[in-house]
Amino acid sequence: MFESWKEREFEKKMERFRTALQEKNTILIGAGAGLSTSAGFTYSGERFRKYFADFEQKYGFHDMYSGGFYPYDTLEEYWAYWSRYIYINRYQDAPKPVYQKLLSLMKNKSYFVITTNVDHCFQKAGFDKNRLFYTQGDYGLFQCSEPCCKEKYDNEEIIRKMLLAQGYQILEDGSLVPPENGNLSMRIPSELVPYCPHCGKPMSMNLRADDTFVEDKGWHEASSRRIDFLLRHNRGHILYLESTHLVSGTRRGIQHAGNHQISIFQHDSRR
Repeated sequence: MFESWKEREFEKKMERFRTALQEKNTILIGAGAGLSTSAGFTYSGERFRKYFADFEQKYGFHDMYSGGFYPYDTLEEYWAYWSRYIYINRYQDAPKPVYQKLLSLMKNKSYFVITTNVDHCFQKAGFDKNRLFYTQGDYGLFQCSEPCCKEKYDNEEIIRKMLLAQGYQILEDGSLVPPENGNLSMRIPSELVPYCPHCGKPMSMNLRADDTFVEDKGWHEASSRRIDFLLRHNRGHILYLESTHLVSGTRRGIQHAGNHQISIFQHDSRR
């Protein structure tokens, strides 16, 4: 009975969403980690064990987040872990086309996206980068851990070198293939450990974990575009779409495919 009630409530919410989407041409999307989870970027279970079984066996953690905060003894082991983490969540494509389907709903709409996600899925799906504000950083960028400057650095090339040094093959489709004997190195060579070219301190990810997070010129320009978007539309109708688990979208709406939460707010500042 409870499940039936949940389904009815979900259908009511979806009907409200479809109606709002048809009526409004200006949409502000707020997206969190649940959207990428719905797209298949899970951080525990089978996907975690596929890439981190050796770390799980040695250290006893059971999800990627926990492994990311583990105090490794050396930078060589730290970057062996994080290179796998970054690659599969930033440079591989999400297994399910959730972001592409969400983009299809934005056709002929004036939209802007504010997201705490750091996996670049919006841009890879084809969303206009000038309509995106990644507030919390990007797995694909390094920064000085100090930081001594406001510079950020693309990391794809060095991440790939780290993976190859652990024994992986990287196929043309981006897949990672472990060695036939299954023995991966849990360390990278010392010469691959990234250091700041200015001060010599170790690099870190450009992720908002503490007050060392670098907000460079590009970050502030994206923030300004968000403000400009709101100011341009502050006297009209805006649909505010907040998605925690926004799942398989279609042109008719969003179809149920697991745990989800979709909040819809409509604003008419002309009243």
